[in-house]
Amino acid sequence: MSFTANQNKITAAFVEQFHDTFEILCQQKESRLLKTVVNRGKITGNTFTINDMGGLEMRDRTRFGNTEWDVPDAGTRRVTLHDFDLAVPIDKGDEHRLLASVQGPYMNACLYAYQRKVDEVIYNALLGEIPRVDSYNGTATNVALPNTQIITTGGSGSIKDIIATAKGIFRANDCDEQDGETLYITYDSSMLTQILCDPTLTSGDYMSVKMLQEGHVVNWGGVTWVPYNKLLRSADGSYKRVAMYTGTAVHYGQGSSYEVDIGKRRDKNNTTQIYVDSSMAAGRANEQKVVEIQLPV
Repeated sequence: MSFTANQNKITAAFVEQFHDTFEILCQQKESRLLKTVVNRGKITGNTFTINDMGGLEMRDRTRFGNTEWDVPDAGTRRVTLHDFDLAVPIDKGDEHRLLASVQGPYMNACLYAYQRKVDEVIYNALLGEIPRVDSYNGTATNVALPNTQIITTGGSGSIKDIIATAKGIFRANDCDEQDGETLYITYDSSMLTQILCDPTLTSGDYMSVKMLQEGHVVNWGGVTWVPYNKLLRSADGSYKRVAMYTGTAVHYGQGSSYEVDIGKRRDKNNTTQIYVDSSMAAGRANEQKVVEIQLPV
């Protein structure tokens, strides 16, 4: 037998060192939008409400005249909790063959999914409809963002111009930094690319743009930019819907908190199951505090 052949036989018997953990798919791992809205915390029951009231203005007083009442528009918004769950099986054999510990990457992946669902619920509340009751008979009307709060795709301005237009809407509504509000905007990777390709933006505030590029939550142009890659698109796919909003625009509530149950499924050959469930909801408190920006795709 040649030395080469013998060497092949020896190497064929070498022991393999398997990876004892998992490289988790790239994904958002924490909630980014929750810290930008009003967190109502634990909710008791199936729904929670958001009360709103219109503004009032002083008038000239007439000496010895009749009293004139000003009754502000008032309403109650109803937010209904929704239940979500996730079940992940781990085969009995995999637990020792692959060291697939339920306390490791599997648990982390479940937690990441929960955090992303929180952001999705908040984002949908920013741009969606909300039932509002403004009469004694309890009839609810779904309220959508008015056209005055939507910047359509018809304009051809840069992101900087669009943000300036949106800030003008908030200023006209008296709900910007001058009134103690913090402005936020969701942005995705393609919006970041547009910013980085505009020399007038990158040269004006290098550090802020650099932090945007690194995925940080950063204040730039008087607006706090929050990375969020699941922006909705229009029905025809021609534009995406960017949400710009104040910190009091949406209320978030948690029903059952993030709960985990790990157990054996006897009906599935004693497969270990990780079961995660939670209930949550969010609702828009004021249409004037949200601007939808429609950006061409």
